[in-house]
Amino acid sequence: MGLPIGDAKRFEGRRTVPTLFRFVAILALLAGLVFGGMVALVTFVQPVPREMIETVPPSKLQPK
Repeated sequence: MGLPIGDAKRFEGRRTVPTLFRFVAILALLAGLVFGGMVALVTFVQPVPREMIETVPPSKLQPK
């Protein structure tokens, strides 16, 4: 006799985690790691301001 639909499968007498829940948990863990990395970058890296010069050709300044 099989398990009813929706019940967790049994493996050697233990209940296993459903696959969808495991997938969502892994995605949440990865998202947390990415978010933690972004927070670390914002906290520990200081940008260096520098001057930027871009030459614009006169043809781009002419209205059409």
